Amino acid sequence: MKHSIPHVLIIGAGLAGLACARRLTQSGLTCTVLEASDGIGGRVRTDRVEGFQLDRGFQIFLTGYPEARKTLNYATLDLMPFHPGALIRYAGRFHLMSDLFRRPQDLVQTLVSPIGSLADKLRLLRVRRDALHQRLCSEMGDPARPTHEVLQAYQFSDAMVTRFFQPFLSGVFLETELTTPCWIFELVWGAFCRGATALPRNGMGAIAQHLAAPLPPGTIRLNQAVQHIQGSSVRLESGEQLTSDVLVVATDHATAARLRGEQAASPSARGSMTLYFDAPAAPQRGLWLILNGEGNGLVRTVCVLSEAAPSYAPTGRALISVTTTEQIGAHDDIVQAVRLFLQSWFGSQVDGWRHLRTDHIHCALPPIDLLSPGNRTASPRVAAGLYLCGDYRESGTLDGALLSGRKAAEAVLSDYDLS
Repeated sequence: MKHSIPHVLIIGAGLAGLACARRLTQSGLTCTVLEASDGIGGRVRTDRVEGFQLDRGFQIFLTGYPEARKTLNYATLDLMPFHPGALIRYAGRFHLMSDLFRRPQDLVQTLVSPIGSLADKLRLLRVRRDALHQRLCSEMGDPARPTHEVLQAYQFSDAMVTRFFQPFLSGVFLETELTTPCWIFELVWGAFCRGATALPRNGMGAIAQHLAAPLPPGTIRLNQAVQHIQGSSVRLESGEQLTSDVLVVATDHATAARLRGEQAASPSARGSMTLYFDAPAAPQRGLWLILNGEGNGLVRTVCVLSEAAPSYAPTGRALISVTTTEQIGAHDDIVQAVRLFLQSWFGSQVDGWRHLRTDHIHCALPPIDLLSPGNRTASPRVAAGLYLCGDYRESGTLDGALLSGRKAAEAVLSDYDLS
């Protein structure tokens, strides 16, 4: 029997909630998106501060993500790519590591760099091939095997792991032990190899704006914090009661559990800390992600964002982001410690950098323990009229948020015979 077209309430205007609303709207459904904060995007937002574009924590966009390729119009985002590789600080110097498929002109510099042996760099080609063809996990025999075991299985040297993989992947996965499961490593590494690493001209928040652009006016209601849910009805903190045919909870895992009256999973989310500085000039010219390959110190990565995307800074200024491994300590102490550390890299010019903001994102990524291949096949419908989506239901990545939102929408459409 054909169902009537349902009205859908979506809690959360992060990427998952927006992707869900967009897919439902494309199929003719009416949605209302309730967002507790004053803007859309969730963790993917960009603030304008004194002419600078500050993303909420250091973020980069991988054009090779499969769901993003299907969902987003890259031309509209006006993506500005980084160099396909990295500069690695080791033994007092910067060393180049490039993706030689896209930068063959960097062959000599990459091969002679002390960041791993020649054999290590040949092994990178094998990992690249297996990730692109989705054979990496089958080679390992278990998609849940941690990333550090994958690197051991491919026989990378300790030097290669310490100087390259650990600083690079810890900045992606926000954990230093490389316990992220193989299937997520395969997804992310494949995305790095398949496409560019880039920034939208108007900041990472432009991705949320792009998703929201086709939604009818009035679809998104800001500053609408939900107190609790009952079936497919919600009560806002303002006291307003809203009812719907379908309710989609598109929040982080802890909020989703609280709204449903359940105990949140015990593992804590992965946090990040980013410091932004205004400088009169770039300390290192070029479209680089700079990694700390020394294996010590509190700085994880440095990136002159305005080199890749000049729109991130006013004319004549440079915007520098510094991510750290430390997430505790007094605010002023961290700023001073970062300055002292980076003086060994860039000299006294660091003293002239003006600190703009520190972003301490406590829940930048979901707990690793929540991420399993089984989640990807689990139905988004958890009760009659109630659906869940969010990056924690997939890979914990930006791509996972987009995919989870689409899956929730398509589950609604299927349940109402509208697909």
